[in-house]
Amino acid sequence: MTNSVKMLDGNAIPQLGLGVWQASNEQVVSAIHAAFDAGYRLIDTASVYENESGVGTAIKSSNLAREDIFVTSKLWNKDQGNVQKALEKSLTLLELDYLDCYLIHWPAPSLGQYTNAWKELIKAQHSGLVKSIGVSNFLPEHIDTLIQQTGVTPVINQIEKHPLFSQQSISKWCTERDILVQAWSPLAQGGEGIFERPEVMAIAAAHQKSPAQVVLRWHIQKNTLVIPKSVTPSRIAENIDVFDFVLTPDELKTIDALDKNQRLGPDPLDFV
Repeated sequence: MTNSVKMLDGNAIPQLGLGVWQASNEQVVSAIHAAFDAGYRLIDTASVYENESGVGTAIKSSNLAREDIFVTSKLWNKDQGNVQKALEKSLTLLELDYLDCYLIHWPAPSLGQYTNAWKELIKAQHSGLVKSIGVSNFLPEHIDTLIQQTGVTPVINQIEKHPLFSQQSISKWCTERDILVQAWSPLAQGGEGIFERPEVMAIAAAHQKSPAQVVLRWHIQKNTLVIPKSVTPSRIAENIDVFDFVLTPDELKTIDALDKNQRLGPDPLDFV
């Protein structure tokens, strides 16, 4: 079972969950069942992934109580002007009465709608449709705007973060404001050369763990939340098996040194 972390609003979130980006509705059902069996309780989806109905099927067909599962979904950019409708569609597809967390997927600053979208998320939280609200891929300037306009701070900022793109300054900025940092592509989308690095392989051998487990443990010890994506049961089980060893300060520094400021996904400043 994974650790839970307290959020700014008092709610708790598992530190490690299953991401389902690029998984089909069919794939997510078996992947989520495997994840639940392995001890996962957080599932992270989004409307743009087009697999919310599969997530809903998996949850409904599990033997877990709703309150024991943490479900995150995200508002897509084109829906920032119509949050209520988008949220209701997500809840319908997921067959849920509420989301544990709802995130604005990207700031899409050129659309000029993310502040109004945030106000709608606040309303959804007050109405009980959403327990916690946050953002994804937001830069400090975007979060500052939300706080200045509404007085409400996002509980989470989900960003691309992995050893090649460790985002230290934004992570520090968020931490100073009690905003949890959640890493998407925490394994750099299947390694991107990280797993084959001799120093990572040496750390893995020293702990009798896989390179992926070492990278996930690095995130955990940096107080980062992680949502590694996999549809392979053995890998799903492996990814959560990271709470029984500890990296040394020198090992953490070795992984820190891999940072190349190498972004794999879009830039939040111009992505629409």
